[in-house]
Amino acid sequence: MDKKEIYNLLSQIIDEKSIYIDEPMNRHTSFKVGGPADILVRPRTEEEISNIFKLVNKLETPFLVKGNGSNILIKDGGFRGLVIEISDNFSNFEIRGTEVEIQSGALLSVIGRAVMNESLTGFEFASGIPGTLGGALAMNAGAYGGEMKNIVKTVRLMDEEGQVVEFSNEEMNFGYRHSRLSDERWIAISAVISLEKGDKAEIKAKMEDLALQRRTKQPLEYPSAGSTFKRPTGYFAGKLIQDSDLKGVSVGGAQVSSKHSGFVINYNKASAKDIVDLIEHVKITVYECQGVHLEEEVKILGEDEE
Repeated sequence: MDKKEIYNLLSQIIDEKSIYIDEPMNRHTSFKVGGPADILVRPRTEEEISNIFKLVNKLETPFLVKGNGSNILIKDGGFRGLVIEISDNFSNFEIRGTEVEIQSGALLSVIGRAVMNESLTGFEFASGIPGTLGGALAMNAGAYGGEMKNIVKTVRLMDEEGQVVEFSNEEMNFGYRHSRLSDERWIAISAVISLEKGDKAEIKAKMEDLALQRRTKQPLEYPSAGSTFKRPTGYFAGKLIQDSDLKGVSVGGAQVSSKHSGFVINYNKASAKDIVDLIEHVKITVYECQGVHLEEEVKILGEDEE
């Protein structure tokens, strides 16, 4: 079935203004690279998401669910199939006492400011992570000693049939940069997080301190996907890369950041191929120099350019 036929079927279940054909993915990822997706949709309700899932399952159409695009790299040839974007189009939340119910497209930065204003503590670590709640749940995002598993109470997941099931914290199988979403083709719809009452001034000060640390230590002025590699057991990826004399090394417009070696950045109009080739060069070199296998944290998807 061609793109136009799929578009026509999608237009029966979602507003045509929320459907995009041949959409450049450099507009939808923090790396600012990537070729076009055949079709990209931005559903606004749980029912729309469910109906889209039922359709792609019926048509056996390849699909990708993404949030803010801060942890993926789409190759230069783009993505053959349907991209389902769940970001600010699906981002409502409600604060009830010390609990917050949040749709999966909500940005962590927005949630962070909202709970600070309600004098709720426990979310400070996540407030500067440039992603959505859904992405954070999928990879059990963490920073500065905190992880999502420490604050999640329940999560509502949708399967490929469009059915929703609620899971407890324990049932989410949270681990280091891992959850049951890493192993199963479910997507997060919403979650309830549990925080504690705190002092607003102290919460604000902690958030500002963490933001300062990020600006000082991380190359936030360049497009990237954050930390490019997972932390190997017993090591720090950035130090391994630096000790392998890779700091500042570049391939095309991609570069190992001179500010933080754990970041591969889009330094000068890089292609996706530049970034992928540099990631592979780093992995090979670190293994040759340090005897440690690095595993990328960023997900590399899509097709090479022909």
